[in-house]
Parts: sequence; structure tokens; C-alpha cells
Amino acid sequence: MISDATNAPKAVVLYSGGLDSTTVLAMARESGYNCYCLTFSYGQRQAIEVERARALANIMGAADHLVLHLDLDKIGGSALTTATAVPKGRSLNEMESGIPVTYVPGRNTIFLAYAMSWAEVLGAHDIFIGVNAVDFSGYPDCRPDFLAAFQQVANLGTRAGREGSNPFTVHAPLLRLSKKEIIETGLRLKVDYGRTHSCYDPDQAGRACGRCDACQLRLKGFQEAGIMDPAPYAPR
Repeated sequence: MISDATNAPKAVVLYSGGLDSTTVLAMARESGYNCYCLTFSYGQRQAIEVERARALANIMGAADHLVLHLDLDKIGGSALTTATAVPKGRSLNEMESGIPVTYVPGRNTIFLAYAMSWAEVLGAHDIFIGVNAVDFSGYPDCRPDFLAAFQQVANLGTRAGREGSNPFTVHAPLLRLSKKEIIETGLRLKVDYGRTHSCYDPDQAGRACGRCDACQLRLKGFQEAGIMDPAPYAPR
């Protein structure tokens, strides 16, 4: 456990070790929150993101970091949890044309429910999530109406929401930012993007493929920001 050394307000940060969630963690810290990071090993085909999350949560001064294990691979339905091929080399138009096979059914609903539960136990009223509705790949659980609906559920379905004087707030500070703007924000906050992991289909050494949707959106953001992505990529 990482010790809580401040009297700052507490927040639960859904944390994958990726570019977006690491930027959100830095933003929450800058805003004065004592951050409790929540990471999931949910049956995804690669575990490198959990390893990166463990390391970065410690480096970035999280008050605590909880890693929970879920068996979403037993439910299946996604290229991230089954042997279904991860799409490579898709155009931006193709990414925006529908919900991709990398969508994990119910994932953000489940993650947010756990975050809500831990927040209630901690006495925290703020939950941070790194979803993005500008450069997103068609995921229905990354959209503003979903987040608003979940916040309402959190306040209707908990003792803290019903009896407390301070309701839950779901924060999605990246929601309207482009990848370029997200990266520029993180660089201002001294985020070490070389330690983050975004790829859906890394090689055995943990290097990003450079061709999946997540890699392409990430590389596009760095290119538009005018800097090289410091993360390791497999030769292409």
C-alpha cells in the first residue's frame, strides 16, 4: 500500500497505465486530490498494461493502488479478451464507422461500479475516468450521456448518494480534448509517456504494434503535437 500523506480530498481514479488515464491521474493530482488508483486485470490478452499501471501509480504519488481481478474473458465478446484478431491499419473513417470488435461488453459500467463502491468506503465523492469522445473509436461507454447516466445511478443507488450531503461526481476531463491536446496537457504536467502503454496487441516484449486503433490514434496525437512518441514500438 502507498501511504496517504496529505489531508487533501480523496478521489478514485480508474487507471490502466495508458496515455489517457495517466494524464487524468496527473490532472487530478494537480487539482489537489489525493488519488486512489483502481486498475483491473480483467482477462485481457496482455498484462503489460497492469505492470505499467503498478509502476506509474507509485511514481506519480498515488495514495493507494488497488488491482482487482475480473474474468471478463469468460464472458468474451471482444478482441481484447478472446482470440479474435485485433484490427490493424484502419483509417480514421473506418474507426468512426461503428463499434469495433475491441469493445468489451459492459467494461466501463463494471469499472465505474467498482470505483463507486471503493469511493463510498473511502469517503470519496469524486471518480475520475480517462474516456475521450473526440478521438475515441466508437465505444458507447465513452460518451457523455453514458457518464451522466452513471453518475445519476451512483447517487441513486448508494447510501452516500441518498444520505450524504456531498453527491458523487464522475469527472472525465479528457472528454472533449483531442489526443494532441491530451498529450500537451500531460507534458505540461511532466507525465512520462515513455512508461505508458496504449496498444491493444503488443508483442511478447511488450512493444506496441503501431497499427491497431489505439496505436494509430496515439501516434497521430504525438505527430500533431510535434514530438516523437517515447514508448517502445515493434519494428514495422
